[in-house]
Amino acid sequence: MKIARFAHDDAILFGIVDDKDLVVLSGDPLYAGYEPTGDRVPIADAVLLAPVIPRSKVVCVGKNYLEHAAEMGGEAPEEPLLFLKPNTAVIGPGDVIVRPAISEQTEFEGELAVVIGRLAKNVAVEDALDHVLGYTIGNDVTARDLQRKDGQWARAKGFDTFCPLGPTISTDFDPASATLETRVNGEVKQKAPLTDMIHSVAEIIAHASQAFTLLPGDVILTGTPAGVGTLQAGDTVEVEITGLGILRSAVRDAAPAA
Repeated sequence: MKIARFAHDDAILFGIVDDKDLVVLSGDPLYAGYEPTGDRVPIADAVLLAPVIPRSKVVCVGKNYLEHAAEMGGEAPEEPLLFLKPNTAVIGPGDVIVRPAISEQTEFEGELAVVIGRLAKNVAVEDALDHVLGYTIGNDVTARDLQRKDGQWARAKGFDTFCPLGPTISTDFDPASATLETRVNGEVKQKAPLTDMIHSVAEIIAHASQAFTLLPGDVILTGTPAGVGTLQAGDTVEVEITGLGILRSAVRDAAPAA
């Protein structure tokens, strides 16, 4: 099942994808379940939004692919390397990534995103996937020059528009059978099977839940493969994961300060 959050007739709604239609739900399935209203909206008439706006946080994992750890100039960490993005960084499919004026090196990082479905605290690895609502696609956009300058990642990873998510949430996705591919203006920049992740989804959830209480709607970005690179104004970046679709974002520069 694929869940969409979308705009239609000046309302923000949730629906289940059914071929070319969206079966409208009575509310957010995180809290209201999957009760249909009886209405249907053609996908062509809807504007897909970020499928979830995290209530508290986006938890991210750094250097979770061996080749990416090497390209960043270091060894892969023994445990998942965690950092946070604010929920104000989240945008939806088709929204614009804005390159901040104070950065000269804005980069893409295509990633598998996990949406937490129920509260998780100190969960065991073997129970971790029971806390997952589903999966979507993320782009961990990064001001790389500011990341180096600051020596920590909050500012470089946390700008508004630096966390595209979408297009929908799949509740029956299997990461073991999927490949991630990132393209900039149609040129392939990243490509790797999700099985190349050093730490699995279950391991990441268990590890993160030791530090943070994971709430329904929280999102976990699971790390990016090798091949990260810069984005320029006018670019289009696409992150595609088998079975999850394509997350497409245009890029522009921030407007000059008044």
